Amino acid sequence: MPANEVICSGMIDRIGLETSNFTYVTDTTKLEETLPIANHKIGLEKIAALLMDKKLGVITSTEEVEAVGHRVVHGGSSFSNTVIITSEVKDKIRQLFELAPLHNPANLEGINVAEEIFSSAQQVAVFDTAFHQTIPVVAHKYAIPNYLLTENKIRVYGFHGTSHKYVSENAIHYLKQNSLNNGSKIITIHLGNGCSMTAIKDGKSIDHTLGFGPMNGLIMGTRSGDIDQSVIFYLVNSLGYSLEAVNTMLQKQSGMLGLTGYSDLRDIEANAENGNADCQLALAMNAYRIKKYIGSYSAVLNGLDAIVFTAGIGENSSYIRKLVCADMDYFGIKLDASKNEIRSKEIREINTADSKTKILVIPTNEEIEIANQVYELLLN
Repeated sequence: MPANEVICSGMIDRIGLETSNFTYVTDTTKLEETLPIANHKIGLEKIAALLMDKKLGVITSTEEVEAVGHRVVHGGSSFSNTVIITSEVKDKIRQLFELAPLHNPANLEGINVAEEIFSSAQQVAVFDTAFHQTIPVVAHKYAIPNYLLTENKIRVYGFHGTSHKYVSENAIHYLKQNSLNNGSKIITIHLGNGCSMTAIKDGKSIDHTLGFGPMNGLIMGTRSGDIDQSVIFYLVNSLGYSLEAVNTMLQKQSGMLGLTGYSDLRDIEANAENGNADCQLALAMNAYRIKKYIGSYSAVLNGLDAIVFTAGIGENSSYIRKLVCADMDYFGIKLDASKNEIRSKEIREINTADSKTKILVIPTNEEIEIANQVYELLLN
């Protein structure tokens, strides 16, 4: 079977809420439910049960599954490629919990559950950080004492690599296929509960908004993004916060949640439309931060062929795209308002005919990217 032939797909979002959304799709079935899913383990167990369900499933036994691909957010300096998971690999993923506390623990839990359910399958890890190993030292090194890089590996690692890799390759192919330009200078904008942007030159990541951990850069669902470091010292030394409390605040209580009381952009947009001033301001701040990075990355790239919106918010929020692209004609970015409102699962241009820079919406498919990387690893 080709690596890109999909026989079943699905998704769970809003994990941890009473209104988690569960979707399960095959050639003959589409199941959608809203139900409480407390954690990732419960979600994965539900998925596995449906895969083997007598009426709705696509396999009869777990032994039919030869490999399970796992997205792992932080690979640190240990992993620059896709790897077969061993106890040593799991130990290193565990050692990086503090750098990706919202993700690596859940990623490892998914691996452990999959090992139980699909015991005869190869478990394979695909790291978000791998695509960004091409970021040059001038961009990935922090202006702190040298030994912290050489001895402690403190540097920019970058995240959402599978998504940025997938959409950038599709963008380059689309631009060349349609004789628009060579697509050598692209900014990919991944907007979901976690958000990031990548400057991509000749198909390679050369700068990225997330750094040592997935906290900085853009405003996210619950994460603050960029913040003056002195604020942290002020919270601890003057306001009496513990370091643990500050970490929790910046990781889980800030971003759009801290600004509005909501972490899901769909709720924020709905309340903004109803006149909620906090939600309106938060959306404006979100777009403003993205615009700043478009400007800086255009300078780094020394030009711009296209910007690419992707992931849940990037693909579905015409409002955010409108805010980001407003008053950007200096960079050759001109949005077509009517095209921006069109919904499609295909690659689409939403720029005006005279826009120097192409504005693309490309649905990401990290699952296909992970599957292809797993397939290539095991094939070789």
